[in-house]
Amino acid sequence: MRRKAPTCHPLSPVLEQVSQESCPRQFNFHCHSLCSDGSLTPEELADQAVKIGLKHFAVTDHHSIEAFPLVQARLDQHRQGGAQVPSLWSGTEISCLLEGCLVHVLALGFEPAHSAMAPYLQGDTVVGDLLLASAVVKAIQAAGGLALLAHPARYRLSFKPLLRAAASLEFDGAEVWYDYEMQSQWRPSPHVCDHVAALCKDLNLLQSCGTDTHGMSLLGR
Repeated sequence: MRRKAPTCHPLSPVLEQVSQESCPRQFNFHCHSLCSDGSLTPEELADQAVKIGLKHFAVTDHHSIEAFPLVQARLDQHRQGGAQVPSLWSGTEISCLLEGCLVHVLALGFEPAHSAMAPYLQGDTVVGDLLLASAVVKAIQAAGGLALLAHPARYRLSFKPLLRAAASLEFDGAEVWYDYEMQSQWRPSPHVCDHVAALCKDLNLLQSCGTDTHGMSLLGR
C-alpha cells in the first residue's frame, strides 16, 4: 500500500527536488564532523559548504547535534561577509533495529531541544525499546522532523524488505542517491540507486542524497 508522503514539513518540497545530479554540489543531507566520527571541524564543513555553493545542507553526526550551532554560527559569519550560504537543517544519524537488522536513520529538520530527541543525542546508541525503529521514527516526528532510512542498500538485509518495513512504520523517506563504491569523488552508484529510487517512488517515500563524508572533503566520503 502506498503511504501518504509528508507535505507540511518545510524540508519536504526541497527533498522533492532531489535527483541523481543533486549531490554533492547542490544538496548534501549526510555528512559528519569531529563531533562524532568525521575528520573536519564543524567550521570547516561550513566553509566547504559555502565554497562548493551548496543550497541545502545538514550535518548528521551520530547521536549528536553538537555541530549544529557551530556550523550555523560559521555560516552567519560568511553571510555577514556577503557570501551566499546554504540553508542549514538540523540533523543526526541514529542507530536502530528495523526488521531485526541494525540500520541507521537520518533525522532531518527537527527541533534540537525537543525532549523526544534527548535519548538519541547522548553520543551513543540507545538500548531497550528505544532502539526499535518504531520508537525512533516516533521521536523524530514528535520533534517536528523527518525520518529517512540511511543508505538502504548497505545492510545485511536487502533494501526491498527494509524499505517496505520503513514505509509501514511511516518513515518519511530514504537516502536514495548514495556512493556505495566510496569513490574519492562522490557519485551515485549506478543500478542499485536506480532500483532504490524506483521502490521509493512506488512507496511514496521522499528521496534524499548525501556524501556521508567522514574525510577531509565534502565532495567525497
